[in-house]
Amino acid sequence: MKICVWGEELAGWIAAAQFAGFGNDVIKAGSDMTPAESGNRTEPGLMEQLQQAIEAGRLVSGEQVDPFSADIHWLAIGPGELEAASEIVARIAAVHSGQVLVINQSNLGSGASDQLQTALDAEKDQHVIYLPDMLQAGQAMRQFAHPGVLLVGCEHEAARVMFAALMRPFTREGTELRMMSRREAEFTKFAITGMLALRLGYINELATLADHVGVDIETVRDGMSTDPRVGPHYLAPGCGFGGQHFTQYIEGLAGLLSKTRGSTLLETVLNQNEQHKELPFRKLWQHFQCDLKGRRIAIWGLAFKPGVTNIDGAPSLKTVDALLAQGAIIQLHDPEALEEFRFHYGESDQLVYCAEPYDAVSEADALLLLTAWPEYWSPNYTELHRLMKDPVIIDGRNVYDPQLLHDLGFTYYGVGR
Repeated sequence: MKICVWGEELAGWIAAAQFAGFGNDVIKAGSDMTPAESGNRTEPGLMEQLQQAIEAGRLVSGEQVDPFSADIHWLAIGPGELEAASEIVARIAAVHSGQVLVINQSNLGSGASDQLQTALDAEKDQHVIYLPDMLQAGQAMRQFAHPGVLLVGCEHEAARVMFAALMRPFTREGTELRMMSRREAEFTKFAITGMLALRLGYINELATLADHVGVDIETVRDGMSTDPRVGPHYLAPGCGFGGQHFTQYIEGLAGLLSKTRGSTLLETVLNQNEQHKELPFRKLWQHFQCDLKGRRIAIWGLAFKPGVTNIDGAPSLKTVDALLAQGAIIQLHDPEALEEFRFHYGESDQLVYCAEPYDAVSEADALLLLTAWPEYWSPNYTELHRLMKDPVIIDGRNVYDPQLLHDLGFTYYGVGR
């Protein structure tokens, strides 16, 4: 099959690599043949498969081959870019007189896929399908290749048959194709993201309450997860969630709800999440009795979650902004996002970018753990204690055992414990 992939989102690069890997002829619209976003370039397995496809001649740029010559078009453009998507589909309609399939995997808002369909002629088997982007950064290649279930917004049998044929290499292990209308699929994506946000918001509210009533939220969480109606997923208390796409989906659903109901529960969750990102700084502020000027503060973890270089909406941003305002010296480490952070803040006398985690804690008055990267879970506590000027740990992800750290001579603050 001849496929053109539009957009710079991770989902598009994954699709291009995977389809080319199974013998399709893939055109990547535009001139770039590698992702511009550094986080996409570090996606496990992606760059290797892209390079193999390019060398095999199965992946070419839109400058080499006319992108509108493809019969299948995969839209993975940025959130809210409906105008750009509409222009692409209008051009497709102008060029093609026969069968065309447009697969929209972009967050363009509720009803966007139906709007795109109006530019095409269904009687000529020209159809738009909406495929919710369920890929998670760090696992996207595997999830695309081995989906358990695919939610598909499709309203014509010819489109379903063509889509099923396209995805057959990835669905032969018993993947369920759950069909619904385009609008229902868009709303389902909003609803799933909203539910995850509600769970995260709820456990963080419980963590705040746990601080006041003197219980360990981690013990409570373990107890909650034993109930099969609750389960363990998205119940990790911490210093707030980030990520551009996750937040934008929540904002989109909150916006839809507010049009009919005024203020919504999701708006409350978003507001509380922003406040929760300030939690590590507030605990630090209280510990040092409002005096942070000139103190050296180490931060482990700058990305909004482990496995990515992206810092969009990360708790580290609010924390660093607050520390800079207080005149602190901030010693930063992240295994992947350090350069992204340096690009965001630039050079400053108050910012020290450290290549190694133990460099960041040298002579530090406190260590703030903000992203639960695997390399932070089991540090050399003896070395950590020796290097730090004041062995204070503020654990924004509840990674460490409070009793162990107390026994080793650390002052420990967690989230709800």
